Amino acid sequence: MATTILPAERDPMGAAIYDYFNHHKADRLRVFSSQFEEDEIPVKELFRTIQSMPALERIALEMATGRILDVGAGSGCHALALQAMEKEVCAIDISPLSVEVMKQRGVNDVRLTNLFDETFDETFDTILMLMNGSGIIGKLNNMPDFFQRMKRMLRPKGCILMDSSDLRYLFEEEDGSIVIDLAGDYYGEIDFQMQYKDIKGDTFDWLYVDFQTLNLYASEYGFKAELVKEGKHYDYLVKLSLA
Repeated sequence: MATTILPAERDPMGAAIYDYFNHHKADRLRVFSSQFEEDEIPVKELFRTIQSMPALERIALEMATGRILDVGAGSGCHALALQAMEKEVCAIDISPLSVEVMKQRGVNDVRLTNLFDETFDETFDTILMLMNGSGIIGKLNNMPDFFQRMKRMLRPKGCILMDSSDLRYLFEEEDGSIVIDLAGDYYGEIDFQMQYKDIKGDTFDWLYVDFQTLNLYASEYGFKAELVKEGKHYDYLVKLSLA
């Protein structure tokens, strides 16, 4: 799996986070996909406090114990919330600008690294993958590598707390039936590209996975998947632990 660190000229989200932190405002963070119409991410929401986080995220933060890894930590909102709860957290991101903002915001342990970089060989009791955290897996065929990596990073009795969404609602007909091309790619495999001002990132794969499919892969690679809570819009929080 890719172990990329983003250069500043191809890091639109990091640039948006950096602008918002330094100027208290940001331009549009635009999101493109070959499967969907153009969208945008409200940059202010990347700085939300625990009080304004969705229920699934608040539950995950409460459940996290021991030494915690916050994957794709962005502006550090989850890491700061964990620190306020007097929990030990290491925040990682592949964006140098985001890492710099986290340091300035007071995140105690911040690393510029990729989750799949084998030189990052520390172990954790809880691995947090929030804000559609399954996305960084990219595609279903990366699941074996993902679970093997998690086995090496988790301490005994450790767990992964991850949220995702089931996109099958996008294929729902007026009569309630679901029409999905079973011969095509998995319907939760999406390609995205972001742009902030004149900074355009590379296209990347992002995986939204339904719980049943995730459960099948988890059990195949020695993990137990526990559905913790379902959200209001086809999203859910899952706890993955070694079986």
